Amino acid sequence: MPEKISFTPELIDTHCLIDVRTPLEFEEDHIPGAYNVPLLSNEERVEVGTIHKQIGPVEARRRGLELTCARFHSMVDQITSRASGRPIVIYCWRGGLRSLSVATLVEMSGIPVRQLAGGYKAFRSRVIEYFDECVFPAPLIVLHGMTGTGKTTFINGLNPTTWSAIDLEGLACHRGSAFGALGLKQDFTQKHFETSLWNAFRQVPPDRPVVVEGESQRIGKYSLPGRLYGKMAESCKVWCSASTETRVTRLTEEYARTEYRDEMLEALERIRKKLDGPRYIELKNLIEMWDVEGIARGLIEGYYDRMYYKNRPWTPDLELELEDFGQAEKELGEFWGGRA
Repeated sequence: MPEKISFTPELIDTHCLIDVRTPLEFEEDHIPGAYNVPLLSNEERVEVGTIHKQIGPVEARRRGLELTCARFHSMVDQITSRASGRPIVIYCWRGGLRSLSVATLVEMSGIPVRQLAGGYKAFRSRVIEYFDECVFPAPLIVLHGMTGTGKTTFINGLNPTTWSAIDLEGLACHRGSAFGALGLKQDFTQKHFETSLWNAFRQVPPDRPVVVEGESQRIGKYSLPGRLYGKMAESCKVWCSASTETRVTRLTEEYARTEYRDEMLEALERIRKKLDGPRYIELKNLIEMWDVEGIARGLIEGYYDRMYYKNRPWTPDLELELEDFGQAEKELGEFWGGRA
């Protein structure tokens, strides 16, 4: 009988994790770094589940065996190939029959293997608990500022030996603004977003602060998990600024792809009620003519600066100009060092 072990984050770095759930279950979310070697296909799982419900567990198991026995050899080969000598841990939805069956099969082949107690469900509980508590290994620095100041670029360019940068918008595949979906697709699940975010935080070393961008409770269609939004509100806040011309230049560079035209028109329709009639017409004409600089300037002056941060009920701990990213990082370091 394969040994059962409980999930710990260290398993991700030290073991080969094999997810034997269906491809659809795996796509919805999985433990970071895991490989999918499904025992049943999506359709087979539905069939076996229907038999279990309508006839009973014995017939369901027999049908499952009938469907899968021909692929046992291939599955063992896939698992051992993925492992490349690492210890193997196999899991399913909740540490039940699927992972036990595959783990037993691998063990009978003479290969050491363990089964993850509680399966994916136990891992998912850890992720939920993590963000409910929001006890991070290092303090947060939260950058706020108007659209186009370059906060995301600045965060991703920080020296990784001094700072831990977590790009919330990058993980969410959305820039967080009304036009934030341009060229991006949020085609994964909320669970997957939370797992990616958890994985980013778990890799943060305790000796350097975590720099993130100030966001609303939602980034596109995804919500910040647990009490992360509240934790960010309690953390060190930095107000970032840049001149209008710099912001126009940066947004122009970001938007300057002709394939964005239709997406921009769709986004403009979504915010039409928040614009007065003449401003809407002006922006629509600029998009149709594909005057990218005009679009950027029109959005900054006619939408972003009127709608975002209208009421800022807090005083920043630091005001930082992002005209020169190198100088801004130096000033951020001096500020943070002075807090010690």
